[in-house]
Amino acid sequence: MSIEHIAIHPGDAGYDEARTTITSVAEPAVVLRPTTPAEVAASIGHARAEGLPVAVRSGGHNALGFGNIDGGAVIDLSGLDRVELIGEGRVRIGAGAQWGPAASALAEHGLAITAGDTVSVGVGGLTQAGGIGWMVRKHGLTIDSLVAAEVVTAAGDVVRASPTENADLFWALRGGAGNFGVVTAFEFQAQPVATVHFGTIAFALDDVAQLLKGWAAAMAGAPDELTTTLVLMPGFGDFPPGAMLFVCLAGGDTTALEPLRSIGTVVADDVSERPYAEILEEAHPPEGVLPVIGNTLVETVDEPLIDAMATAYAAGGRVVFLRSLGGAFGRVDPAETAFAHRRAEALVVSAGFLPADAPEDQIADARAVWRTIGDQGIGSYAGFLGSDTEDDIAAIWPTETLERLRQVKRTWDPDNVFRRNFNVAP
Repeated sequence: MSIEHIAIHPGDAGYDEARTTITSVAEPAVVLRPTTPAEVAASIGHARAEGLPVAVRSGGHNALGFGNIDGGAVIDLSGLDRVELIGEGRVRIGAGAQWGPAASALAEHGLAITAGDTVSVGVGGLTQAGGIGWMVRKHGLTIDSLVAAEVVTAAGDVVRASPTENADLFWALRGGAGNFGVVTAFEFQAQPVATVHFGTIAFALDDVAQLLKGWAAAMAGAPDELTTTLVLMPGFGDFPPGAMLFVCLAGGDTTALEPLRSIGTVVADDVSERPYAEILEEAHPPEGVLPVIGNTLVETVDEPLIDAMATAYAAGGRVVFLRSLGGAFGRVDPAETAFAHRRAEALVVSAGFLPADAPEDQIADARAVWRTIGDQGIGSYAGFLGSDTEDDIAAIWPTETLERLRQVKRTWDPDNVFRRNFNVAP
């Protein structure tokens, strides 16, 4: 099959747009925009025949620009974006769909899937990382709602992965970070969700450590329906530093919010009942700065961790946030999916904001500050990582999980065609 009808080459109209994602601009040899699994297979075949390294793009949100590549072939899945109801709450979503439009399409039927926070993040990328979203404590990760996937392999075969069909591949897709083929469609069991109580509660920054302790204590007794993220923001331009608690209550009694309102001095509160599809927001990466990002999953938010977070934040120029896990997230057997860190009670993410041309020693200093927090965790979440060292790979997957992933890789992608990712070498 010829690929020219889906190809955009340097010099073609639209090339500048095609080589740009939310996090990067590259100079690919070709951008391919397939609209069918057969065209995805032809795209893979073309790249392999021409000796071009491959990047697969869903939403283009990866912080390391994995959906882009200099001198290679970008397989842009944006044309595979259909949302279809299969029946009995099951839905089929193209891997190139974005979560905002997908959520809106499902809302018309009173359904939702626990997903990411951002309108334009891709279904394919977020799902294969695991999918930590606003209903993670109620419904688990996005992969916990996944029942099957359609995959184009490195050999160009179109296969189905489910608990009973290519079960090894199905296991690996759920948290394996895009290493095993090009997923063209996902089948999910959606949940009946119409509205949630969502919004922000802003607190005065009079005692950061106490605010973090209060959040941990309140969430320890919270119902599964409640998911929150506490964000410590640095000052940006005309905006002063601040503490914002993002709240999502997916059912249950709103009195569950009251313990959170007492963890500090409330200066603003806009929590209200809203359609779930409308709570997803657009991402706006800061311009002219270099974010040095790290994340870690922690089993408990204890005093040493709180002290490290408060100290790192007080140094300035850094955002720190705590995201609640537990609940349904933690009731999945760690061996059931390639996302194995199910004991975590929270995710800590932090980014130091440096000048875009910051020298290496300044970047190293920012990473050292992060390590005071990150070294207290049990592992990392692929969705929020800003580096891809061997240590990062080891943090995403425990040793036993990583070895199992390598076995699956040897079966489905022995030549490591899909290596523009947090790579699992065969």
